[in-house]
Amino acid sequence: MKRVKIIYIPVLLSIACVVGVYIGAFFNFSSPLSSARLYNQKQKLNTLIQLIDDRYVDQVNTDSIVDMTISEIIKDLDPHTAYLPKAELDAENQSMNGSFVGIGISFYKNRDTLTVIRTIANGPSEEAGILAGDKILYADGLELSDPKITSDSVVNVLKGQSNTAVNLKIKRKGENELLDFKIYRQPVSLKSVDAGFMVDEKTGYIKINRFAKTTFSEFMSFATDLKSQNVQRIIVDLRNNGGGYLKEAVDIADQFLKADTPILYTKDRSENLSETFATSDGIFHNEEVIVLINEKSASASEILAGAIQDNDRGTIVGRRSFGKGLVQRIMPLGDGSAVRMTVARYYTPTGRSIQRSYSEGRDDYFNDYMSRYANGELQSADSIDVIDSLAYKTPKGKTVYGGGGIIPDVFVPKNYDSNHIDLYDMYEAGILERFVFDELEKNREFYNDITRDSFESYFEVSESTLLNFQNYLLSFNIQYDKSPEYKSLAKTYLKATIAQQLFDSNLAYKIIISQDEMVKKTLEKFAVN
Repeated sequence: MKRVKIIYIPVLLSIACVVGVYIGAFFNFSSPLSSARLYNQKQKLNTLIQLIDDRYVDQVNTDSIVDMTISEIIKDLDPHTAYLPKAELDAENQSMNGSFVGIGISFYKNRDTLTVIRTIANGPSEEAGILAGDKILYADGLELSDPKITSDSVVNVLKGQSNTAVNLKIKRKGENELLDFKIYRQPVSLKSVDAGFMVDEKTGYIKINRFAKTTFSEFMSFATDLKSQNVQRIIVDLRNNGGGYLKEAVDIADQFLKADTPILYTKDRSENLSETFATSDGIFHNEEVIVLINEKSASASEILAGAIQDNDRGTIVGRRSFGKGLVQRIMPLGDGSAVRMTVARYYTPTGRSIQRSYSEGRDDYFNDYMSRYANGELQSADSIDVIDSLAYKTPKGKTVYGGGGIIPDVFVPKNYDSNHIDLYDMYEAGILERFVFDELEKNREFYNDITRDSFESYFEVSESTLLNFQNYLLSFNIQYDKSPEYKSLAKTYLKATIAQQLFDSNLAYKIIISQDEMVKKTLEKFAVN
């Protein structure tokens, strides 16, 4: 258990603003205003909605009015407080819970036909014998090729209660008749830790894509394996990791910090402090630590990176992180919807807040990436705008800054210009997946028969595939760099995407980091040291 110390600092509560009144009334939260006034405000809103529902000349969906009202209230709060309708909340919960109940496939609806990209390892479909490239034509008699059936509708058909059956009719290349499968739905894991392996005889690598409920246990599975291989340094890759559960990030930070080392503290509206310290449970107290971050690393990712940097425990490599220092909590609204509400601010061990300003509004806040590109920050560390008044010192005297993200100790520019698309971003965003899927479909029998070892050691992306990829990019008006270096990089990412579809993300990242600039810079730095 983390050592958590609560410090209560009494402060005078100010009178709530008008927006606060409406929020308090709508959500039934406590407020310094009298209960009678709260009741009146709530009744005014309820009466208006009831009048529209009963008497307005046209039929009106009052549910949408309520949703609109909530959204209007929230838009003047911080950019990370958000209204979550039921469908959106359900999708978020599924992602963050780390599992769902279904048949365990990844698919495309290709020309109105549901085609399996791959089966999830150890899932119901893999065990039943479903193969990549199989086309699912019917599910419980429902024709899935019906244009009216969307991808979301397909998902709803294939998901269900655990241990319930779904009957599939599948068309497989080489088979004249449709194949019948009866598959029992089971919990299927959604991985939040994509990869973990030894890069060389000393260095381990772990890639975390988000912080979900299962992230710490997934991390520890890889970490324990690396420990058994006598790893001497760990690269934790948090690039494009937008955050998630604070607790999971804290638990992982604890693995690298010695007992009683501060990890973070939070402060709520009443100035109450909650400080969190490391325990003696960590397994990587002596190994070197390198954390990779970029402009899309946010929230819980910044908590982990900040704990490592502020305690002089390791090296942060990459580019300035997103800059989110707010703590959210899901507040249910009683009808299946919820508000993701900011309830506190968090601070790194030196006392800095890394939250960026949102005084210019939400659009400006979320368009920050374009500002970084325009001012040259993604290409040069000298272009990072630091606030001297928000400088802090680590225990060993290193200067770190608050006010907008974690600034890395070792800067690596973004591999991007007008003729050179960043393939790492394209891979992470899944842009390469559809192209690769279509390429595999041209010779599915060959790819389904290739072994993992053979693929890793001998497979090479052909020149014809590379030419097809060039034309694919051009169809989206994306310019293609024809230099030998870029061609080699493109082949690497295409091979990694093929590995992802045929095997798993662990093999994909093994292939990617062979030409990954951040990893190469990290290995060069520690080779010298």
